[in-house]
Amino acid sequence: MRVFTPDEAAQHTQSKYLGVLVAAKYARELNSLPRETLPLGEEKKLTTKALEALVSGQIEFRLVTRRRRED
Repeated sequence: MRVFTPDEAAQHTQSKYLGVLVAAKYARELNSLPRETLPLGEEKKLTTKALEALVSGQIEFRLVTRRRRED
């Protein structure tokens, strides 16, 4: 098991909290892929794969501001 520090998560994002949110969203995307598309023999957890991709800078993301609903 690999341990990721908050500083590593914040290295390619603006903050450690944003880093964890981006990695969690990416892990959910990986989970939605069919199992056949994932490499055989790869037994890492999806959260570990997502954090490794985040720390290595492989994930590209952009922040989108939410629009307020007008009542």
